[in-house]
Amino acid sequence: MAHTQTQDRLLAWIDAHFDEEVAFLQDMIRVPTDTPPGDNAPHADMVAAKLQAYGWQAGKHAVPFQQVRDYGMQSITNLIVRRPYGQGTGDGPTVALNAHGDVVPPGEGWSRPPYGAVVEDGYIYGRAAAVSKSDFATYVFAARALEALGVPLKGALELHFTYDEEFGGLLGPGWLLEQKLTQPDLVIAAGFAYNIVTAHNACLQLEITVHGKAGHGAMPDTAIDALQAATRILNAIYGQLPELKKIKSNVPGIDSPTMLVGRIDGGTNTNVVPGKVVLKMDRRMIPEEDPAAVEAQVRALIEDAVRGVPGIRLEIRRLLLSQALRPLPGSSALVAGLQRHARDIFKEDIPALGTPLYADARLYGERGIPAVLYGAGPRTVPESNAKKADERLLLEDLRRATKVVALTLLDLLAA
Repeated sequence: MAHTQTQDRLLAWIDAHFDEEVAFLQDMIRVPTDTPPGDNAPHADMVAAKLQAYGWQAGKHAVPFQQVRDYGMQSITNLIVRRPYGQGTGDGPTVALNAHGDVVPPGEGWSRPPYGAVVEDGYIYGRAAAVSKSDFATYVFAARALEALGVPLKGALELHFTYDEEFGGLLGPGWLLEQKLTQPDLVIAAGFAYNIVTAHNACLQLEITVHGKAGHGAMPDTAIDALQAATRILNAIYGQLPELKKIKSNVPGIDSPTMLVGRIDGGTNTNVVPGKVVLKMDRRMIPEEDPAAVEAQVRALIEDAVRGVPGIRLEIRRLLLSQALRPLPGSSALVAGLQRHARDIFKEDIPALGTPLYADARLYGERGIPAVLYGAGPRTVPESNAKKADERLLLEDLRRATKVVALTLLDLLAA
């Protein structure tokens, strides 16, 4: 496709500033944001200072200390950079770009330092190189390129940098929306470069505590075995899997619901009948399922498994209920623009599809704001080593994704 002169200038600016963009991403990676423990305000302060050097004011929105502590984290400061372009309201959309700065801890097995941001053979290595500190760079440099053109713009651009996606996003985008600190018309949230995510699964996580009565291993009859009861619950959960496989989603990229127990804690010693066992389970729901109905079914399944077992008491606590991301009216134009430019820049068709993962972009969707996931990253999650050792990003994908986002912003915001 032939570019206009303005588009050519936009692409040339990104190329001319690409070394600076890579250095910016290195700075993003070098300040750790392991979550847990989730002491993430220092990273936000560093980002705000860097943006100030570009002449941008980042509004710092610190979530109250107690709320963060109760949530299981240490500090969260969310950032909103507002760039109003139009003369008044109603003359163009407010487009928000959202990336999250929190990451899972690096874990073992790295061949390069997880916070070294080492560049080697065209790749940058480090925790969050692909998910999603890369998109701090994608979005900042796409926005800078747009503003550097000096062409008249309409509407407004917002950058949302948030810090609790690994915990579900409720004190990130969820909190910003709840506090009415932002109300964008369209959202592009952190994603990968070779597909546009338009839908994702919902997720229910429950903590199941099985109370029995501990007793000496030599006299098990004097005790009530919580683990024996918990085994019934495990069998009920895993016995359900063949049924879940039969349920199919109509969304390309999403298959069937899934369910698993990811963690078990219990017992006091080898020679003691376990008096208490705690299970943590995860049930992914396809967009077509009703989360409230699913939660009721899962709770009934668990309760029925130990119904009538003498001396056993259950506590079921919801850890998380995240809604699905579903395409909304307005997202199709956003997808069409991203696809058109991605085809041009990547020289291949970029699909729009669903993903079984869940992301905090759903929180915009829940408020009726069309949101899609697109940013810098490889074709698949496994390729990026996201959440594993040696997470990495091909720098050429960062350059290309920045161009795609910048061209899409130009479409949406050029007066």
